[in-house]
Amino acid sequence: MKSKNHITIYDIAKRLKISPSTVSRALNNNPRVNEVTKKLIVETARQMNYKQNKLALALKSGNSMVVGVVVPFINRSFFSTIIRGIEEELKPLGYHVIICQTGGLASTEQENINALLDVQVDGIFLSTSTGRTEGKEHLNHILENDTPLILVDRSIEVVNASAVVIDDFKGAYEATKHLISQGCSKIVHFSGDRKFDIYENRFLGYSAALKDHGIALDPKKYVIQTGSVIENGSIGIKNLLRQKVEFDAVFSASDFAAIGAYLELEEQGIGIPDQVALVGFGNEPFIKYTRPSISSVDQSPLEMGKRAAQLFLNSLKQDVENPLFDKIVLPAVLHVRNSSKKGEL
Repeated sequence: MKSKNHITIYDIAKRLKISPSTVSRALNNNPRVNEVTKKLIVETARQMNYKQNKLALALKSGNSMVVGVVVPFINRSFFSTIIRGIEEELKPLGYHVIICQTGGLASTEQENINALLDVQVDGIFLSTSTGRTEGKEHLNHILENDTPLILVDRSIEVVNASAVVIDDFKGAYEATKHLISQGCSKIVHFSGDRKFDIYENRFLGYSAALKDHGIALDPKKYVIQTGSVIENGSIGIKNLLRQKVEFDAVFSASDFAAIGAYLELEEQGIGIPDQVALVGFGNEPFIKYTRPSISSVDQSPLEMGKRAAQLFLNSLKQDVENPLFDKIVLPAVLHVRNSSKKGEL
C-alpha cells in the first residue's frame, strides 16, 4: 500500500500526461528524452517532492553509490581523519559513506560487514579488529560477493584485497634511533596488542634499532603491553617505579599510552626529557599542547584515506577476470618535539 506522501513516477506521469517510462528516462538523464521535456519533468518532480528509490536504482544498475567504512573507534582523531580522506575523494563523485565502529571487537566487525553486504555497498574500507591468527571467514565473504575490500592501517593477510598502511617498522626504528642519539640506553617500549601487524612491526622496529646500536633487548623488563589506553600508560610508569626499574626513555606504540606516561611522570616529579625522554606514535593533535610537547611518529591519516579511496576507484576499472591488488606503504615521519630533545650528542 502506497504512503500518502510517497510520490512515484506514475504520479508525475499522470500530472504531465506522459508515459511513466519517459519520466523514468528523464530522471535518469537518458539522452533519448529531449532537453525541454527533461527539464519539465525534473522541475515537476522537485515541486512534488519526489524521491528516487535508491535501492531500486542499485538493483537495476548494480551500483548503490554507497561504501562502508569499518573502524575500531570513530572518536579517535586518526580514524575520523581517515574517514574524512575517503569522503573528500568519493563524495564529489556522488558516493555516500556508511560508518561503522567495532569497539575493537572482531565479532562486531563481522556483524558490521554482514550488515553492509546486506545493503549492497559498492565497497568496504576496513581497519580490522581481527588479529592475524584469528578467523578471516567474514573477510573472504566480502570477496566472494565481488565487493572490493580496501584494508586501511590495520591490515591482515587476505588474498585479493588492496591495502594502505604506513611503514610501522621504519617509524619505530627512527623513533628509537632518535632516543639513542639523545644518549638514552634504557628505553622502555609501551607496546600495543602484537596480534596486530602494526604493533608487531613497531616492536620489531624498536628491537632492531637497539640491536643495531649495540643495546641488548630485555623484553621482560622493558617491554610492557599498554595498548592505546591513557590509563595503561600511567600504570606502566607506576609499575616501573614500584619495581625500581632504571629507565631513561619511553617509546610508546600509541600516543594515548604516551600521554598517560607523560601525566604520571609529571605527577611523580620526574623531568621530561632530562630524566626520561618520551616519544609516541600517531601524532594525535593533543600531544602538541603538552608542556613539553610530545615527539611522535605521524601516520598520515588524511593521505591514507585518500589513497584508499583511489584504490577503490581503481578496482572499479579493472578486468573482473584478472583484477590487480595493490599495497601502498606510506612513509612514517618522526616529528621531534621537546619531550625527547636532550641535545644531540
